[in-house]
Amino acid sequence: MFGFEQKEHYSCMIDLLGRAGKLTDAERLIEAMPLNPGSIGWGSLLRACRTHGNMDLAVKAANQFLQLEPSNAVPYVMLANIYAASGKWEEVATIRRLMRDRGVQKKPGFSWIEVKKQMHVFVAEDGSHPMIKEIHNYLEEMSRKMKQAGYVPDVRWALVKDDEIGHGEKEKRLVHHSEKLAVAFGLLSTSYGEPILVMKNLRICGDCHNAIKFISAIAGREITVRDTYRFHCFKDGRCSCGDYW
Repeated sequence: MFGFEQKEHYSCMIDLLGRAGKLTDAERLIEAMPLNPGSIGWGSLLRACRTHGNMDLAVKAANQFLQLEPSNAVPYVMLANIYAASGKWEEVATIRRLMRDRGVQKKPGFSWIEVKKQMHVFVAEDGSHPMIKEIHNYLEEMSRKMKQAGYVPDVRWALVKDDEIGHGEKEKRLVHHSEKLAVAFGLLSTSYGEPILVMKNLRICGDCHNAIKFISAIAGREITVRDTYRFHCFKDGRCSCGDYW
């Protein structure tokens, strides 16, 4: 009999191999395991495939994940995002149709931050916050500074087809992601040098992760974002996760 702790040990090894880009070794470890790696193990491999762009293995990992937890939206969304980043929109449509047919719903993404004992919640393209104009203006000015420092918006994370909206509109959507809105509000509403903490109910997007690294350096602030996987501590243009999450 193999207990929970042993499964956790195998999952840690899968994650370590995935972080190192040794996806073949991770796959071999799974195949040689005396027990099913479970959704944690397959999820670790799936995230590694996303990071390192291994489409074929990502499909295998996602399918195994789905067999174990067919009602869990995570493998559907991760696989759809991998397809979208590669421009495989027919496959994206297939995943979304499968989710509808199975009644699986993706959680709406939102971010929140507490300032002066008051909670402020943001969603993408949010226009409801009383300071939204100041937030948008701040992000526009920050975007100019970021681009001067070498930031290039990764429009793949807009997750829309090229023939639906233009490049400029994709960039605008990225600027208005919930975690960027929350970070901007936090910087505007706190004293210089004060660290801020933003929470997000989903995984931070790749473009936001890169952008907040630039923001931390330009604003001279320590910015922590806690998503569903880990704490990301951004400081001086770097993240504590080492760009792997």
